Amino acid sequence: MNDIRRSILWVVFGFSMVLLWDKWQVHNGNKATFFPSAVVAAPTAESNPAGSPIDASLPSAGVSANTALGQAPTGASAPSAQAVLTEVTTDVYKLTFNSEGGSLVGAQLLQHAADGHTRKEMGQFPLNLLTQDGTHTYIAQSGLIGGEFPNHKTPMSLVSSGTTLADGQDELQIKFESAEVGGVKLVKTYTIKRGTYAIGVQHAVVNNGAEVAKPQLYVQLVRDNVQSANSTPFYSTFTGPAIYTEEQKYQKVAFTDIDKGKADFIKTANDGYVSMVQHYFASAWVLGEGVARDNFARKIDNNLYAAGAITALGDIAPGQSKTLDSRLFVGPQEEKVLEVVTPGLELVKDYGWLTILAKPLYWLLEKIHGFVGNWGWSIVLLVLTIKAAFYWLNAKAYKSMAKMKAINPRITEMRERLKSNPQQMQQEMMKIYREEKVNPLGGCLPIMIQIPVFIALYWVLLSSVEMRNAPWILWINDLAQPDPFYIMPLIMAVTTMIQTALNPLPPDPMQAKLMWLMPLMFSVMFFFFPSGLVLYWITNNILTILQQSFINKRMGVPLKFTLPFELFKSKPQVK
Repeated sequence: MNDIRRSILWVVFGFSMVLLWDKWQVHNGNKATFFPSAVVAAPTAESNPAGSPIDASLPSAGVSANTALGQAPTGASAPSAQAVLTEVTTDVYKLTFNSEGGSLVGAQLLQHAADGHTRKEMGQFPLNLLTQDGTHTYIAQSGLIGGEFPNHKTPMSLVSSGTTLADGQDELQIKFESAEVGGVKLVKTYTIKRGTYAIGVQHAVVNNGAEVAKPQLYVQLVRDNVQSANSTPFYSTFTGPAIYTEEQKYQKVAFTDIDKGKADFIKTANDGYVSMVQHYFASAWVLGEGVARDNFARKIDNNLYAAGAITALGDIAPGQSKTLDSRLFVGPQEEKVLEVVTPGLELVKDYGWLTILAKPLYWLLEKIHGFVGNWGWSIVLLVLTIKAAFYWLNAKAYKSMAKMKAINPRITEMRERLKSNPQQMQQEMMKIYREEKVNPLGGCLPIMIQIPVFIALYWVLLSSVEMRNAPWILWINDLAQPDPFYIMPLIMAVTTMIQTALNPLPPDPMQAKLMWLMPLMFSVMFFFFPSGLVLYWITNNILTILQQSFINKRMGVPLKFTLPFELFKSKPQVK
């Protein structure tokens, strides 16, 4: 029966690893290895029947009318030599606008430090989220298609004054105006408010021509496929487009699926947003509710991708104009910030399949931080709270383990004595269990119930931008970065070995070796994990050891460490 119990535990452990691997693959934008979902091929880009040259950086899908593109400038989306850059500074931003299309080509987040720098250095080294240089491209563009209209390649003039949000000023407007193209003029007005990462963007289309204009407005985010600097061989987070609609909710679009023409997402909607997501930060174009749009995600260069939406503005008669208000979010994945921008935007902070557990855990972590003011101690107190909530459940498991450890010598002796008679061995084993009132499966269920909670907490700590640049104590200046001296991973490895030594070894030597090897291999992985995750695991290990020791003492079972040295000794071959 003990063998059955151990086998079940290993099956549970193996299946958990399979699920974790699959979800890790999907979270990184890859296909699931063991449980792949059906993939719907994306429709091909519509052709250009007019035969006019189309800039690869312009979207080519139409809304409803399937309008063919008119003449558009060819070439890459790099800024021209005549482009004029305008810098705008607010309390949270330093933004850079390009006169070519009035595009947003730079966004420094002044309240977040660049990778590799501490919170104290964020004034000198702010984080560059949007940028366009020789090594990295990540920009926000918009324009008109459906004819010879202004687009993101069209030169525009800055017609507003003031590029700094002054003290006492709550709002700053940046306005760009194009020359007439095909009799149509485009006016973009960016409204930036104090203390917010959501930028209001109004597109005004003026028809000064002699004929009715039928333009379509596109908004898009363009970036390369460079992964987050926080990615390691052992853990990574999703980088790429994500599209949200009420119909299908949150859908990630992997760069690799775009390459293969197999990107699966809702193409037509009247709500939602289109975003670009990376670890801790995101950007998103949000059109108004009820505005019909076609969503797209496509490749426009060797490693350059665009995700956005196109909406028809309808007929604009000569001398008339139409406006469309939208919002552009560029900032950190802070849940309170995201929730007020638009419904569903908080999902860019992706907890995966355990969102239903992760969200309340994050809420509790945030409440604890409100009292203690330190994210490191907040993690410790949160784990302590969870362990307290599961105390009686853990107590049942540890009592079962203590009983098993107490009778383990009898089981081992009996197995050795009756190894040539398996049937009698099972009968004797069941007899011992009945006499000692031991349930060999008693420790399984309590552990299984807690696994999803601690996996959810893992994703909370991995996904929360609050951990970034957050100090704990002494040399730990950033809970989102690995321990520079590897002290915490070493402590974790030691506590893991102690915890393993407190458990009874399986009678089977191979299972016993795996019982020791797996935790050690797991500990090695954590040498490269963020300090916040390692702190959470250390705290959990220590509390588990204390609780197990306390229960053993109450039951009168001596606290004995089962060391693995005998297991790994090479046995002499019998000749």
